[in-house]
Amino acid sequence: MTTRRSFLTQTIGTSAVVSLGAAVPEFLLQAGVAASQPNDETILVMVQLSGGNDGLNTVAPFTQNAYRKARPTLAVQSSDALKIDSSYGFHPAAQGLSRLLEENRLSIIQGVGYANPNRSHFESMDIWHTCRRKTAVRTDGWLGRYLEANQSGQALDLPAIHLGHEKQPLALSSQSIRVPSVKSLDRFRLKDQSKKLSEAVTRIGGTTSSGDDLLGFVQSSTGSALSASQQIEAASGNYKPGITYPDSGLAQKLKTVAQLIDSGLKTRIYYVTLDGFDTHSRQAPAHAALLRELSGALESFVTDLNEHGHGDRVLTMSFSEFGRRLKENASEGTDHGAAAPVFLAGNRVAPGLIGKHPSLTDLQDGDVKFHTNFRQVYATILDKWLGVESAPILGGKFASVPALQS
Repeated sequence: MTTRRSFLTQTIGTSAVVSLGAAVPEFLLQAGVAASQPNDETILVMVQLSGGNDGLNTVAPFTQNAYRKARPTLAVQSSDALKIDSSYGFHPAAQGLSRLLEENRLSIIQGVGYANPNRSHFESMDIWHTCRRKTAVRTDGWLGRYLEANQSGQALDLPAIHLGHEKQPLALSSQSIRVPSVKSLDRFRLKDQSKKLSEAVTRIGGTTSSGDDLLGFVQSSTGSALSASQQIEAASGNYKPGITYPDSGLAQKLKTVAQLIDSGLKTRIYYVTLDGFDTHSRQAPAHAALLRELSGALESFVTDLNEHGHGDRVLTMSFSEFGRRLKENASEGTDHGAAAPVFLAGNRVAPGLIGKHPSLTDLQDGDVKFHTNFRQVYATILDKWLGVESAPILGGKFASVPALQS
């Protein structure tokens, strides 16, 4: 009879589990048996723009004298702007965003921020991640609290993934659910160890746990890890992108996200980051390159998802910790500001400008004032997209914004 000790000794002896490396099996063992189950649940993809994106040049109020006067070298000219309407237009480098809008797949929520804005990168991002000030306990994030609220008894599923080399965002932290940070798709694969793992699972496939909870867990989770690995391995070999992605870091991250979505994983949250938006000096070329990378990656991602039949169930949100000041500085850059636009991309967004553009003459310490609390955007996503009650997660009830189709 197989006992807990003999089974674990036998399995470890084959190197089927332990030799896989600490990083891989920890989260693969959480992946469950999603491969054999249909998946039509909605998915949220978060794109974090770290450093403080200049919202005033991303969506430019090119007709306003106050804008042109405050930015003699940086203002987007009317002749260059990619027109949204007669008063506002995208930066000329944001062609992908413009085309998404033309396809009714982009919602632009204007003037998003929070009261008494903090101009520290770290503190402001922590506020966005946790919905809490530093005077409060901040051990978990808003998405981490969502993951806990949405466990639904499926503890072996892989509910969220952070993809990239950066430190995992605090937004994903929770009290009980560990989210993996994955640098590349290769880290998802069990590679040459899958044969040994398969042999181990086969050997114990006919045994029963005889009431041994630990043995039962190892039996089921080992098989789940193999199933997830094989599923992803097959996806990596068979996946054909519906479009040629740009050769950029963000585009490759989103291409991997599209591949994982198409593989059938039941993951509900994906998180990626684009850094470099702290444009204090010589902003024009740096910001243009960043917007080109962002817009090209988002357009390719949304198009690819639609080519594979996932467009209706994936929503992508792009945000930054704050915007930039109205007035450019002496170094032809902009300093830390407050309110900025948030973008939602996907087939089921309410396209166009949502809310009024902040006033350029009624400023607070040189910054445009917010009129939409970022938690209203979160509430809209939680209530209307992810299907959970937002108030317990956000620490209060916040009115939604009309950015998603009913």
